[in-house]
Amino acid sequence: MDHIRIERDGAVAVLTIARRERMNSLDVDTARDLRKAGLMLARDRAVRAVILRGDGGVFCSGADLKYIRAGGDAGDLSYLVPTAPRPGYGAIFKQILEYIHSTISEIRRAPKPFIAAVHGAAAAGGLGIAMACDLVLAAESATFEWAYFKTGLTGAESTTFLLPRLVGLRKALELVFVGPRLDARQALALGLITSVHADDRLEADALALAERIAAGPTGAMGVAKGLLNQAAAMDRLDGHLDQELEQLARIADGADFAEGIDAFFGKRPPRFGGA
Repeated sequence: MDHIRIERDGAVAVLTIARRERMNSLDVDTARDLRKAGLMLARDRAVRAVILRGDGGVFCSGADLKYIRAGGDAGDLSYLVPTAPRPGYGAIFKQILEYIHSTISEIRRAPKPFIAAVHGAAAAGGLGIAMACDLVLAAESATFEWAYFKTGLTGAESTTFLLPRLVGLRKALELVFVGPRLDARQALALGLITSVHADDRLEADALALAERIAAGPTGAMGVAKGLLNQAAAMDRLDGHLDQELEQLARIADGADFAEGIDAFFGKRPPRFGGA
């Protein structure tokens, strides 16, 4: 796995997205490897707690827009759109999001805690991956942003499912429509994250918390997590992820996303038509 690292410290595993040159964004190979690593750690009984982090002072910026704009992996797209010689952006997003969504589903079902340790930016899909974890520890310098509307996209990667459950519907609508970039203290006040830590202490504090949890009755914790998931209607998550994927793929084939991604790489304000 070129851009995914797994390290073990006793019963704790540390899963790192290591693609700093692309803001730890996910192309299809990285998304596929993240799913493989997440599934492996979720089902490994010797692992009793997992820390999920990004390399180089950044958490994750979601799907790799540069990779998507370049056309993705044409050969690997044939199973999604076997009759289309030049698939649109929607199919390329679908190629990546199927792996990211599967990872998120596995994190929520895992009978053990997943702890996000967030340095730097958690934006768009990175925000969704962080929110899907059971606990979210953030460095003082961390930021959290919904960000999809910047390029004319709908939300995905669990964001539209988890935001109203974590911060309430009214605040979720504000975060989506207005799109503020939240600092760590603002995210904590909203209930979006668990705690805030000094930048130079985040990794050590996350490991100490994971070790403390891993030394506890993790069998009972796994059952409790399942019951809390049931109470929060997490059994609806997989169906919602399917809807997020289909709607984002549809919108990504439209004129607004074409304008949004051109504006993003052209470093200019987008001119959206509402399509």
